[in-house]
Amino acid sequence: MTESTPRSFDLIILGGGSGGYAAALRAAQLGLTVGLVEESKVGGTCLHNGCVPTKALLHAAEVADNAREGSKFGVNSTLESIDMTVVNQYKQGVIDRLYKGLKGLIKSRKVTMIEGHGTLVGPDAVEVRGERYTATSIVLATGSYARSLPGLEIGGRVMTSDQALELDYVPNSAIVLGGGVIGVEFASVWKSFGADVTIVEALSHLAPNEDEALSKGLERAFRKRKIDFKLGVRFQGVEQTDSGVKVSLEDGTVLEADLLLVAVGRGPRTSGLGYEEQGIRVDRGFVLTDDNLHTGVANIYAVGDIVPGLQLAHRGFQQGIFVAETIAGVQTQPIVEANIPRVTYCEPEVASVGLTEAQARDAHGDAVETVEYNLGGNGKSQILATQGFIKLVRVKDGPVVGVHMLGARVGEQIGEAQLIVSWEAHPEDVAPLIHAHPTQNEAMGEAHLALAGKPLHAHD
Repeated sequence: MTESTPRSFDLIILGGGSGGYAAALRAAQLGLTVGLVEESKVGGTCLHNGCVPTKALLHAAEVADNAREGSKFGVNSTLESIDMTVVNQYKQGVIDRLYKGLKGLIKSRKVTMIEGHGTLVGPDAVEVRGERYTATSIVLATGSYARSLPGLEIGGRVMTSDQALELDYVPNSAIVLGGGVIGVEFASVWKSFGADVTIVEALSHLAPNEDEALSKGLERAFRKRKIDFKLGVRFQGVEQTDSGVKVSLEDGTVLEADLLLVAVGRGPRTSGLGYEEQGIRVDRGFVLTDDNLHTGVANIYAVGDIVPGLQLAHRGFQQGIFVAETIAGVQTQPIVEANIPRVTYCEPEVASVGLTEAQARDAHGDAVETVEYNLGGNGKSQILATQGFIKLVRVKDGPVVGVHMLGARVGEQIGEAQLIVSWEAHPEDVAPLIHAHPTQNEAMGEAHLALAGKPLHAHD
């Protein structure tokens, strides 16, 4: 930012994460003048301490598993050790390359970067480092932070994903508080790196937001990997010692480990930013909007993790594009929350889109049909030595409304699954499509053949 930085724009965006920068790039592409306010690094949580670094760790974990298990495939490899210094260098290299590219994109689109902590100070104004900037429209995209529990202080051997991503050693043992996406991904990484891991989840299943069949399948897989978990029991307290942590559960169980990862979700970053003072409706920290992501105040919109719903980078990204097009007067369609794809990148992977069986039955009663195609009948899955299944949920004589997958690399199938659900395809529409052999993608075709009443590599 220099003295020549404009003070007035068509659009100002508070926050440069996935939702914010997507809105900035699309708005600039459509000819709007754009100011993008960011106090840290553009790319936000996803790029710097969320999606990208965790998936880099998960890839390193996959390499470790491959080395350890090479003899199963006739490759006599062994795993000597994990060098976290090099792992972190690899992880940071991925981040740095993507960050450099993103900064170049923003510069090429002539988006004005405004560095500093921004607050909303009027229906058409924000303030950054004592300077006031105005805009015809404003987008709130201030993202999220790693939550803790009331009274549970973060520090030392008690950490969130922010600190866990920076660890320069592999713990001998770890307790993970929370069996959702973040919890099971870190548990998967640390187990692959050689740690003993126990997950504590207050609800009755791991990955509790997924279809119950996926949750149970993941639990079976984690038992096989010797990842321990305690389900349906609440955390009571933690004591830090010189050598580790002692975690107490409400059922009287006491667990000991080197560290405790608190993975109980992410909270909206909206406090102290002037939102409520300007009339923005906030509920438990989340900004309330209509279907068009408008806040109900002036020309102010909100996107990403601060809006109630799935806290996923690709959701925020698409919302950013949607809002930019709305502001620019481009006709577009509201985002259907149920059709947002979801992937958990543990081993085995969990991927889904659309309604779970329970949600479908809530909406359609008994007029619901399901089928599970086991990956045991898929050639490529056998080559990869993975187990799992694809489960389809349909309305009877109607479209497929949910696709749920478990197995190595099944996240790569979510693209076709999203198209099937979003375009309301019937099983009979998908069954004739040709899926290349041998691929795991064939399992998608086989599942739809089965649901269409003509299973081939599956029993009737």
